[in-house]
Amino acid sequence: MIFDSIDKKLLELLQTDSKQTNKELANKLNLSVTAVYERIKKLEKEGFISKYVALVNKHQVNKAFVAFCHIKLEKHAQDVVIKFENEVAKLNEVLECHHISGEYDYLLKVMVEDMTAFREFMVTKLTSISHIGSTHSMFVINEVKYSTVINFE
Repeated sequence: MIFDSIDKKLLELLQTDSKQTNKELANKLNLSVTAVYERIKKLEKEGFISKYVALVNKHQVNKAFVAFCHIKLEKHAQDVVIKFENEVAKLNEVLECHHISGEYDYLLKVMVEDMTAFREFMVTKLTSISHIGSTHSMFVINEVKYSTVINFE
């Protein structure tokens, strides 16, 4: 598949507002509606677009307390790593889990109501996962930038 500058611009427009009609996108890209439709279908089929979502205002749903948790495992045997990853993937409070390099093994992005809910999450859920050696948590004071848009420049 050829991935050109028009595809990049189309992806940027869709990332900004995926509810735009094909007609609106066609006008912005100087293409026909059919050409836009075909490009979107091609981008979906080739895996450039994996899904469409609604971004929810965390304050409106009372989930504005964000913490980042570093996790260090006791050991790094394959079965331990797989078990940890499977268990943490089940936790609704965890929005992201990244296997990272450095002093810690994982970085989690956790979103809950408040500090009380975070403590409850740590005590009853996260630390119940076996083979966690240590955790280190940091709390967001102010979100300076938040974006889901991947830039192609």
